[in-house]
Formats: sequence, structure tokens, C-alpha cells
Amino acid sequence: MQTPLIIAQIIISVVITILILLQAQGTGLGTSWSGGGETYHTRKGVEKIVFHLTIFFIALFIVTSLASVIS
Repeated sequence: MQTPLIIAQIIISVVITILILLQAQGTGLGTSWSGGGETYHTRKGVEKIVFHLTIFFIALFIVTSLASVIS
């Protein structure tokens, strides 16, 4: 039972990485530490879908991690 959970965790972690990289738009190191976040931004369309998918896959990763520890 451990092997399928580990494989699922690897696949989910790759998907999470891709989704996070898709969200990183226009945020360089300069804006990360020296401000640049003065404007309010709402997510629309595909950006909103990617955001919700990221949350879903993170929750799925947590569930598979807990299942891996329990079994």
C-alpha cells in the first residue's frame, strides 16, 4: 500500500510545482522584498481556475501524506 501512495505523492508534487509556476506572473525578486504590492488584484478566468486547482492539489497532497503515515 505504501508504493501507490508514494507514486501519487510524487505526481501530485509535480502538478503542484507546475501550478505554482503558472501563477508566478511578474513577481521578480525586487517586488518580493521591496514592495510593489500596493495594488489590489482579483483573479479572473483561467487564473482563478489555476488558483483553485493549486489549493485542491495541496489538500490532496496533505491527505495522501497522512494516509502514508497511517498505513
